[in-house]
Amino acid sequence: MKKTISLLSMLMLSCPLFAATDPLLTPSMVTLKGGEFVMGSTDNPKNDDYPASEPLHTVNIKSYRLSRYETTVGQFRQFIEATGYKADGDCWKLAANEWGMESGKAGWNATSNAPGDYHPVMCVSWDDAHAYLQWLSKQTGRHFRLPSEAEWEYAARADTSSRYPHGDDPAALCQYANVYDRSGKTAITRITGKDRKEIACDDQAGLTTVVGMYQANAYGLYDMLGNVGELVEDCQHLTYQGAPNNGAPWTTDCALFHGSSMVIHRGGNYNNGPAGASPTFRAHAGTDNRSSVGEGFRIAEDVSGETVQDGGASAFDAGLAKAQAAERSRRAK
Repeated sequence: MKKTISLLSMLMLSCPLFAATDPLLTPSMVTLKGGEFVMGSTDNPKNDDYPASEPLHTVNIKSYRLSRYETTVGQFRQFIEATGYKADGDCWKLAANEWGMESGKAGWNATSNAPGDYHPVMCVSWDDAHAYLQWLSKQTGRHFRLPSEAEWEYAARADTSSRYPHGDDPAALCQYANVYDRSGKTAITRITGKDRKEIACDDQAGLTTVVGMYQANAYGLYDMLGNVGELVEDCQHLTYQGAPNNGAPWTTDCALFHGSSMVIHRGGNYNNGPAGASPTFRAHAGTDNRSSVGEGFRIAEDVSGETVQDGGASAFDAGLAKAQAAERSRRAK
C-alpha cells in the first residue's frame, strides 16, 4: 500500500536546506511513556463500508513523542515556500447540495481554509503530509513521521476508558474540542443549508480555530478531538481483526474502498457531533484526497537517547501565544 514517490524524493534530496530569515517552526513535542491499553469500542456506529472500532484488543505501546498541537498553516507554508512543492489539487469543501459538500479548487492556503498561520492546515493529503515530514526531517536531522493508529488512540485516550477523555457527557466536549456545537451549527448551516442536531454546548468557533484554544488532555496534548481529523500511518482495515498488538502501523492487507487505497484518520473535526468526536471513532480518506471538511495531521517522532534541541519549537510557541491572545480577544467581543 505504501507508495514510493521517486520524483518527490529527488526534489527533497536536491533542494537546499531551509534558508529563510525566520526560524524553522519545528513542532512542540510531548514525550509519552509507553504502556498497555485496550484499543477500540463497541459503542461506535457501524457501517459495512467504513472502518469499525472492533474487536477490542490489547496493545503494548513503546515510548514515543507526539506533537503538542496539530500541524499548522504556517508550518506547512514554510515547506511550500522552501521547496515549491505543489499541494494545490482539488479539495472537498462544505456546500449547499445533497451531500453538504463538493470538490473545488480552493486549496490549503485559501482564506476560507487558512484564516491564520496558527490554524490547523487542511486540504493536505496523506501524500502531502509525508512530503512535508520528509522535508522537515531533512532540515532538522530528526525523523518525523505520522503516528500509528494505535499510538494516536493511546495518546487521545490519555489513560482513560470513558467515552471521552473528560468523561461520558458530550456537552462537556466544548471545553476540550472544537466540534459541531451551537457556533458550529450557525456557521455550517449558513453554508450548507442543512439543519442538524448540534452538541449542547458552545466552543465559540464556527469552523476551524487557532490550535491549543481548549484544555489539554492529561498527556498535555491539545485538539486531539475536534478542529481537524488527523491522518495516521495505517491503511484502512474494516475491523481490528489481525491488528498488530505492538503499536506498529498496520500497512499490509489493506481494504479498498470502491477500488481505491484508503488510509485512516482519527479524532473528528469541527463538523462532527458526539460520535465522530470520540477518541475511538475511525474514519478514512484516500492517500491523495484533500479535504477542508476537517482533515489535517499531527507529527510523531521516535524516542532516542539523544537530547532534542527544540529552538524552532520555542519560536512556534511564541507566535502561537500571540495568535491565541488575538483569538481570545475576538471571542470576548
